[in-house]
Amino acid sequence: MSSKILPQSLGTTLKEYGLVTLGVVSYAIGWTIFLLPNNLIGGGVSGFASILYYATGLSMGVTYFILNVILLIVGTKILGTGFGGKTIYAIFMTSLLLSVMPKVIPSDFIHEFALSNGKLICTFLGGIIAGFGIGLSISQGGSTGGTDIIALVWCKFYPASPGRVILIVDIGIILSSLLFPSYTETGELLPFAEKLAVVVYGLVQVTVSGYAIDLYLSGSKQSVQAFIFTKKVEEMADAIAFDMKRGVTVIPAKGWYSKEDRNVLMVVTRKTDLNLLLRYVKNIDPDAFLSVSTVMGVYGQGFDTIKVKTKKKNVSKPTDGQ
Repeated sequence: MSSKILPQSLGTTLKEYGLVTLGVVSYAIGWTIFLLPNNLIGGGVSGFASILYYATGLSMGVTYFILNVILLIVGTKILGTGFGGKTIYAIFMTSLLLSVMPKVIPSDFIHEFALSNGKLICTFLGGIIAGFGIGLSISQGGSTGGTDIIALVWCKFYPASPGRVILIVDIGIILSSLLFPSYTETGELLPFAEKLAVVVYGLVQVTVSGYAIDLYLSGSKQSVQAFIFTKKVEEMADAIAFDMKRGVTVIPAKGWYSKEDRNVLMVVTRKTDLNLLLRYVKNIDPDAFLSVSTVMGVYGQGFDTIKVKTKKKNVSKPTDGQ
């Protein structure tokens, strides 16, 4: 088994945590300036925390932190200790910012940039800014926790698409807002007709935020196939398999010009992991040759589930004369 081959310098670590911090700041700004002042909601833990905030006045950051800690404990117990330090850091920072920002950002500033533009514009702006923040955090290996943990737990016991599970949970959270009273910052009870409108805005916000995340990650659900030609085959394969923890296949090949027999490594991974793969290759063998291409679909362990509907054959029952 390989030891850790790719060193993590202090500068790289600080850069990654800095970008995660920038991501959660963007996420908190989207909620604090555009969504919360308009009594708007969204999906995930933050959406449910906002519903409780409108109903009880309990700080959104406190609820967000408590719910995520519970989910992390449950997720760790069922899924194992797969949640990294960046995820815990992102959850803590998001909780802190959601508690502090509403108190430090001037109300005049919020009124000028958010309230005066109407709820629909704020839904789009808040969704885009929050989605950008999540995408930036994910790209650096961080996560704001929430419904993705619920999806992973569900998919462990019942095969399903994690994205579909997250969507269903988000829709359920948004619809649950109809069961709770909602008060504005002036203490006025939000009429039921406006709450229905808020539900529609919430569905729009989830859609916009999800699109912003995918747009930033440049198609995070896409996969790539890489062929690696290197003289350090064993060292490279061990690093990818044991350090990076990705599948790698060794394919026998022959160079027609050199007439030399050699092995080629084939790796299929998510597009978001491509930069990490390139770092491994460059660190181990700077002279390696790579061919990277986007693949249309990858099915099997660690990727999408094969979903094919099989038609039931109609078996005719024999009659008495047969």
